[in-house]
Amino acid sequence: MSSSGVVPVTLAEIARLAGVGRAAVSNWRRRHPTFPGRTGGTDVNPQFSMDEIEVWLRENKKIKKSAEREWLWPRFEALGGRDETGLAVAEVGRRLAGREPAGTGLPPEAYQLVERAVGLGRSEGAAETFEFLVRRWLDVHVRQISTTPEPLAALMAELALRTAAGPTAGGDRTTVMDPACGTGHLLAAAAGAAVFAGPGAVALTGGDRDPVLAALARARLDLTARDGDRPLIDVRAGDSLRTDPFAGTPADIALCNPPFNERDWGYEELATDARWSHGLPPRTEPELAWVQHCLARLRPGGSAVLLLPPAVAARRAGRRIRGALLRTGHLRAVVALPPGCAPPHSVSLHLWVLRTPDAQEAARVGGRVLLADAASRFPRASARDSAPDWDAIGAFVRDAFEGADGTGTQRSGYVRSVPAIELLDDEVDLTPGRHIAPSPADTGRRLSQSWKEFGELATGMGRSARLLAALDLAADAADRPTATTVAELARAGALTLRAGQQPLEGTVGEGEPADGGLPLLSVPDLMTDGAPHGWIAHDDVSASGATVAEAGDVIVVGVARVFSAWVHDGPPTVLGPQLHAVRVQPEQLDAWFLAGSLRAPANARQAGTHTSSSSRVDVRRLQVRQVSLGEQRRYGEAFRELAAFERMVRHAGDLGAGLVRDLGNELAAGRLSGGA
Repeated sequence: MSSSGVVPVTLAEIARLAGVGRAAVSNWRRRHPTFPGRTGGTDVNPQFSMDEIEVWLRENKKIKKSAEREWLWPRFEALGGRDETGLAVAEVGRRLAGREPAGTGLPPEAYQLVERAVGLGRSEGAAETFEFLVRRWLDVHVRQISTTPEPLAALMAELALRTAAGPTAGGDRTTVMDPACGTGHLLAAAAGAAVFAGPGAVALTGGDRDPVLAALARARLDLTARDGDRPLIDVRAGDSLRTDPFAGTPADIALCNPPFNERDWGYEELATDARWSHGLPPRTEPELAWVQHCLARLRPGGSAVLLLPPAVAARRAGRRIRGALLRTGHLRAVVALPPGCAPPHSVSLHLWVLRTPDAQEAARVGGRVLLADAASRFPRASARDSAPDWDAIGAFVRDAFEGADGTGTQRSGYVRSVPAIELLDDEVDLTPGRHIAPSPADTGRRLSQSWKEFGELATGMGRSARLLAALDLAADAADRPTATTVAELARAGALTLRAGQQPLEGTVGEGEPADGGLPLLSVPDLMTDGAPHGWIAHDDVSASGATVAEAGDVIVVGVARVFSAWVHDGPPTVLGPQLHAVRVQPEQLDAWFLAGSLRAPANARQAGTHTSSSSRVDVRRLQVRQVSLGEQRRYGEAFRELAAFERMVRHAGDLGAGLVRDLGNELAAGRLSGGA
């Protein structure tokens, strides 16, 4: 919050708060003399007082009731830094859950805002209001805080409950522990999945070294607990590896998404710790420290499910501990998830399912390990290819656990029950894909689907090719229309040209956008698979005045090496440097005609600043023929068909390469029917 107590908002933020486009806000500002004056910013990106804007919008009946929660977050964000805002959100959750106020840790100006949020939560839904504020807080700090997506958290909780023996030692509650609980997603999922354990049969214990995250987790659990079936909840702040706040509390289930790749986890001071019964974790293997911590806190018959990076299954430094986990029968399953299931979204994360042997199991050494390769079963071109199909992934994992019969026979070619001794070689590599070959039946189904899709593509390309081949390309006409440039069209008001920007440091997330986030397209993306690989929270987009391409805009690349222009037909997308968004006036310009005209290679050469492939293209110098709107639309339809043909050709190339690879493997394996 500024020193004057004014919460600043930009035109883009006002548009979002009012539920309209930015052009509508600019129109209000121009047409209404009572519209509040600028309080800061610049002429290009002005800022206004949020209080004054809210009063004006309410007086002019331009606030949608559904947007009431949107007015809370900018005020929370203005309270200060990460901790001040997070503690204020946690305080909202505490009060909505009926708990006594914390009373400390909040700036004085926060209490009135907390009361406003509590009042709104009581009228519009306590849990919903709290979750809205938490999501916005996480969006702002997405690079510092990783969370477990709800579908994955629910799957982990289900697996743990499925494999655990249930309450022991005379207890009547299933105790669930998360030693690195963050904001409580895994414990909340355990509370929801505990219906299998019976009413009132769960106790939730969580710890996190960050007191703000611990406060948010406690508030979330208090709000998600059901009346009449309220679990015991105990969440404390503390470093579970160094000073475990629950050292004397055994658990039936452990769920954990630990910090990845942290070198300062306590290697020196914990070298002789009793928890390392399978070996001292190397300094470079902190995840194996968390694995052993969870096992050490489990009762006999208890189970643990951890989300780990794939390198933990194969790094040479951890092979002795992995071998010990196999020999003692603690490691029961490893599941490779498709990329995009959780941060970091670019890799195939693994689920490790572990269990502490009970008295009978302890007499048996080794046993079998279930390996499930969901990454191969649900292949994706990239983490941004599409959102994970959680229904299909969940069904696959459940079937894998239900289908194991202890003899290696499975219901899926992507699942295998492996004797532990088979994994105890020099590498002790537990990566599922290293030990599973898809069955001929699975490969056959994939080939059949691919050939069907390839046939449909071939039909579509044939139709498109006939249309394009039938175009009557006349000889060079003497009355060729004169050409104009993008700059001249912009001066005439026929289009607006906006250049992409370098995102602010710390604002770019990886993988699927969180709620309210927009995908970020960059030139490096276009040099790989062409899909956005980053995203920016909506608040950061608004604050930075970033260029956002909407559906129907023409995107132009200003780098010669990947020069192109196309009509954008996806979701609103933030553009990085050397990308440009062109918005046409439809009564003067046809977007498809403009895109097709701009992307002509000869046009790029003329507008290029140098001759090398890394040179820039001056988009303002790109030329467009001056023809009537009707003629533009005629050419626009041809350009549209040409773009569709190009997409089909590229897709057919990728699909054909996969067919050649898979069919070649099958033929090499001798699976051709018949023969001499």
